[in-house]
Amino acid sequence: MANLIRETAGGMRALTTEDILFSNREIFLTDSVDSATSTELIKQLMVLEKLDPEKEITFYINSPGGEVVSGLAVYDYIQIMKAPVRTVCIGTAASMGAILFLAGEKREMLPHTRLMIHDPAYGGGDMAGKKPHELQQYVDKLRQTQEIAAKLIAEKTGKTLEEICEKTREDSWFNAEEAIEYGLATGIVDKTNVEFPDF
Repeated sequence: MANLIRETAGGMRALTTEDILFSNREIFLTDSVDSATSTELIKQLMVLEKLDPEKEITFYINSPGGEVVSGLAVYDYIQIMKAPVRTVCIGTAASMGAILFLAGEKREMLPHTRLMIHDPAYGGGDMAGKKPHELQQYVDKLRQTQEIAAKLIAEKTGKTLEEICEKTREDSWFNAEEAIEYGLATGIVDKTNVEFPDF
């Protein structure tokens, strides 16, 4: 882990990469979405909002997706925050990673990154020995999750639910230009609009 030595009032201090970026209101999701990563993200968002509820937070995403409930918890928290959140795709934002990307007011992508949206899939587990009504309950929950995700995507893109459901039947991939055209992203990060932090 890289460190930067900085002189402070209390003497020389070694700062990690994460310390430096966090002090510039930049947070990252570079793994699957689960209870641990979502809890850590929410804690970071809480701290940054308390420090300054008006100043923008940049949330960088490179994630294959993950648990729906954990991801929606982060999405919901971002929606109730006063501080504006800008999301930036820095690799691949797929499945729940794409939903979290949509949480931002400004949603930007690096030029060669990509997004993927699709219907929620069976999360594993042994279905052997399950009774018909138990299987139906699982299918019903899966459909509820599908409706929630489709509504979120429709709200952000301006598409109809029917259009979204048709698009998410299969894995639908978008490059930066395609994501902007579809309404998933709002811009592309390049050297004309990037702002480098002041360390």
